[in-house]
Amino acid sequence: MPTETVTRASVDPDALAAVIEANAQRQTDWLATLVSFDSTRGNEAPCQAWLAAEFAKRGWSVDSFTIDEVDIAGKPGYSPVVDADYSKAVQVVASHKVDEPAGRSLILQGHIDVVPPGAPELWEHPPFEPQVKDGMMSGRGANDMKVGVTEMVFALDALRDLGLEPASNVFVETVSEEECTGNGALSTLVRGYVADACLIPESMDNRLLRAELGSVWFRVRVLGQPVHVLQAQTGANAILSAYEYVGDLMALTARINEEAKDHPWFGHIENPVKFSLGKIRGGDWLGSVPSWCEFECRLSVLPGHTLPEVRQRVLDAIAASAERLGAARVPELTWIGFQADGHVLEPGSDAEAVLARVHETVFGARLETFSQTATSDARQYDLYYGIPALCYGGCGSGSHSPKEKTDLASMKQITKAIALFVAEWCGVRPIRA
Repeated sequence: MPTETVTRASVDPDALAAVIEANAQRQTDWLATLVSFDSTRGNEAPCQAWLAAEFAKRGWSVDSFTIDEVDIAGKPGYSPVVDADYSKAVQVVASHKVDEPAGRSLILQGHIDVVPPGAPELWEHPPFEPQVKDGMMSGRGANDMKVGVTEMVFALDALRDLGLEPASNVFVETVSEEECTGNGALSTLVRGYVADACLIPESMDNRLLRAELGSVWFRVRVLGQPVHVLQAQTGANAILSAYEYVGDLMALTARINEEAKDHPWFGHIENPVKFSLGKIRGGDWLGSVPSWCEFECRLSVLPGHTLPEVRQRVLDAIAASAERLGAARVPELTWIGFQADGHVLEPGSDAEAVLARVHETVFGARLETFSQTATSDARQYDLYYGIPALCYGGCGSGSHSPKEKTDLASMKQITKAIALFVAEWCGVRPIRA
């Protein structure tokens, strides 16, 4: 490397910790601002506009675009889009580019879309009015994963405060659609933002994600036989019939979980495959037997189980239910969101080795890996583009619940870990005027 390039060994971890501590209140306030944006699906644009401005202040080149500007349909990793306007789905990529890279390039990626807060009565405070208590920040998205976005930004800030910058290209990405399709991450890749590694600081309790389940989302429309409520016994209630189909889908899940007992990455977890009945609606009038019911579900996909195979098993289960119930027609089934493969980050990459050294420096312990019974954006980079994707981050709890909160002390530790990872993976050099 050129003589002006500084390796990780010359980045003093204690000096780095000192600048992170000096920035701690500013970092906490920055996270609170980020959490205050209601960035549920379709509402991400104001949050992304604020982030784009923050990135521009740091001197990074900013590319802000919507998913519908990128031709992602049919690409590996694509999920069908239902009930979404991609002309409003803003993605942001901020670039630190180097004319003569001295290290390896890196993507730092975080999602800013959050799941709906649900019943407001269950929250101790409004979900988008974050509060800090006992070293924890609560609020929708605080842990999943706006704290991760804050960590990756302030890791680069910490290096800057030491007078250093990455010696290779770094792309800071804030995406949407992580919670429902993964199409936001896919759009950045199709747009051309690729690198030698990707680090996604999801809250992982200081562990590295080794294996994750994929998922399929689908909607089932059940038709009944409507009659006046006075003759209810002669009709067929579509809502009650829907629960029969749901029961059979739960039985399918149980069968898959039996198969999972021998799975190399999930066999140690009891019932890793999850089925969720997430939405149900039906009927038009209380005085009539309901003529229709729609329900929406999510079913996990094990690594090694192909999406066509899993989808066919769902279709077969619905058809078998219809036959058992003597239904006049098989319910219509639509694939409505995630069509995500299961994914395994294979051991042995250089990126993982660097992260393991960094983790031991920060925590004084070996890096642990684990299998997750959920889905992340990591697969988009690793599985389809061959970019090792390290999904690794700090501590918090209650994601997707009214008890969501993130640990602010952990935030500082992971900020340090990311900064050290950047320093070793990309190299660092004195900031050029």
